[in-house]
Amino acid sequence: MGRDNHKGASNNSRSLPQTPKNQKIRPSDMKEEISLELAELGNLKPKHEPMTPNQRKKAESEKSYK
Repeated sequence: MGRDNHKGASNNSRSLPQTPKNQKIRPSDMKEEISLELAELGNLKPKHEPMTPNQRKKAESEKSYK
């Protein structure tokens, strides 16, 4: 049998993928990035106002007719 006829598991199945150096973020920059993302989330506006109890009843009654 030659070397190409291995039927066992490969060595890569036991190792985790590594992050390339150009994609790594320094720990000091990580806090800044997280705080910017949280600030963006805080600035988002809801797509619609919450439903009032009257609007909920109306929507439920319309569903039952369909």
